[in-house]
Amino acid sequence: MGVHQYFKSLNDLEKLVRCPGKFKYQEHNVAAHSFKVTKIAQYLGTVEEYHGNEVNWKDLYEKALNHDYPEIFTGDIKTPVKYASGELNMLFMEVEETMTSRFIEEEFPEQYQEIYKRRLKEGKDETLEGQILSVADKIDLLYESFGEIQKRNPEPLFFEIYEMSLVTIKKFSHLACVQDFLENILSDILKERFIPRTELMEITESIMDREI
Repeated sequence: MGVHQYFKSLNDLEKLVRCPGKFKYQEHNVAAHSFKVTKIAQYLGTVEEYHGNEVNWKDLYEKALNHDYPEIFTGDIKTPVKYASGELNMLFMEVEETMTSRFIEEEFPEQYQEIYKRRLKEGKDETLEGQILSVADKIDLLYESFGEIQKRNPEPLFFEIYEMSLVTIKKFSHLACVQDFLENILSDILKERFIPRTELMEITESIMDREI
């Protein structure tokens, strides 16, 4: 019992496979995803800061590093399923929040409980740091799907995830870091050599021309 259970649960994050139930050439787990999102968020925050925007780095790192810890209780839900409706997404969030809060109350010393309830809650909010997290999360998901498409995975799901990720990223076009991603990094992705390149370019161009 106690914080030992929290430390022990961190190992379980390595066993939580992302996008379960589908054939993948490369498996990704929640622990690795959290690390990658934090690194991506660091770059995005650097771009924002360069363009004169104040970044609360403590908040950004805490949000990015902890954003998927509640999946320890629910597992990873495939993106198209999780966002099939606003009501369904809210239900998943409520379940995760309730179970995380209960875990903290049972395992953490009382003096640290409120701190960890704040740290482990959903970090995607209206703050600059919350918006950067939303973008970083979808950039990593976009790269995961791109990796499968590049390896010729025949599952149409990965084209769907790529499209949904890019649509979400574009919704944050008011951010300097997203403009940087769309103008400089996305073009480099499409320069990579892979077989279904034409189809992916058509999807990308369609999204970029779309009003979101």
